[in-house]
Amino acid sequence: MKSKILIVEDQFIEAKSLNLILTSAGYSTCSIARSVDVALSIIETEKPDLVLVDIFLQGEGTGIDLGKILHEKNIAFVYLSANSNRQILEAAKTTRPYGFMVKPFRSRDVLIMLDVALYLHQNRLQEKKKVFAIPNFSPVQLPAEFGHLIGTSPRFIEALEQARMVGSSDTSVLILGESGTGKELIAHSIHKISSRGYKPFIVVNCGALPSNLIESELFGHERGAFTGATTRRPGKFELADGGTIFLDEIGELPLELQVKFLRVLQEREIEPIGGKSKKVNVRILAATNKDLEEEVAAGRFRIDLYYRLNVFPLLLPSLRERKTDIPLLVEHFLKKYGTEHSSPTLSKEAMRTLMEYHWPGNIRELENTIQRNVVLAKGAVIESLEIPAPKSPGTGHHDEGRFKTIMENERDHILAVLESCNWKISGKGGAAEILDINVNTLNSRIKKLGIEKEIAARRRH
Repeated sequence: MKSKILIVEDQFIEAKSLNLILTSAGYSTCSIARSVDVALSIIETEKPDLVLVDIFLQGEGTGIDLGKILHEKNIAFVYLSANSNRQILEAAKTTRPYGFMVKPFRSRDVLIMLDVALYLHQNRLQEKKKVFAIPNFSPVQLPAEFGHLIGTSPRFIEALEQARMVGSSDTSVLILGESGTGKELIAHSIHKISSRGYKPFIVVNCGALPSNLIESELFGHERGAFTGATTRRPGKFELADGGTIFLDEIGELPLELQVKFLRVLQEREIEPIGGKSKKVNVRILAATNKDLEEEVAAGRFRIDLYYRLNVFPLLLPSLRERKTDIPLLVEHFLKKYGTEHSSPTLSKEAMRTLMEYHWPGNIRELENTIQRNVVLAKGAVIESLEIPAPKSPGTGHHDEGRFKTIMENERDHILAVLESCNWKISGKGGAAEILDINVNTLNSRIKKLGIEKEIAARRRH
């Protein structure tokens, strides 16, 4: 029998709709509560495993008040809301819910949110047992499609397990993590284990698309829609029809297009430039290295879109948080970039250097470092290696002693790579190739990080 769920919702139609979704999926439901007092009475008598809580309720007390009590009682709960007020979101977050469901509800989002919340709550209850600290983890415990994702650290295994859990559903996933943590790789794995695995997997880097072309790239255009549109062109969503679209750097999507993207999420409907609306059957995976809540607070990202994307957030740990995986990753990259018959190994000193470095560029930076040192290797053993490091390597601190921000680390890393390739951006051996990113994306990051003048000055010298 599935878990018992309490619905705390004062709108009759919405409460009944939720109840139908849950019972149809095999969940046991408690009596429906319309106020905090009634909810507390039901909790005492019916002992729910999880509570769905509307933020605004009849009578005295709000859902947030109830959330505080549920947290103290160690009962899992998820908020229900149609409210987009930033202050309310912040107040709700302090109660540590397992998620937010934005109205109107879709059954598949409700069910996956319940699975996620119950799963995470069970982990919290068993945390002392170190559920994920499996010393000899074997990849056979996960689908074969995850075989190319290397690591045995607890944080990484937890992320893979969450990806496996959501993979078979059709729910949108928001993949979070710093640059270079492997967001596209895990998105592709999620696609492969889904029922859409043999259908298209379309990747779109929102940060690399010129602002004047991004709408056409995403939604397509009809012939004659604008000057130069001599033929009809399908957009990325249409190309992904039946499959999955992966929107990388979703935080870079302009505000005016976020409304159209929200429509795709809600209605699965696109509107090409100069054309009529059309339905698309597409699963949406998105990724960002930005703090979307900060973007919402700054007015650069719609809170309703944030809610819709955040049904299943999947956080990939940085390499700093999974340093025990470095030897496995190094072994893989040494084989990848070695010769067909042999590949060099690292001395203990060289490995120590890698283990002590703080890796602002994460796995991508580690791979580039190994590739560069394999090319420069003069024997079967790499005795020592060089990392084009930013200031204070291995500490992650400024000279003043404070931690650097992600953008500061990214800026240092890009400058170090540019210096190592004599300030060459594109082409063979250029910074874009070393960083394994599109030239347009690199130029966009250079502009955003404010290092254009520094590049120009160093080139002159």
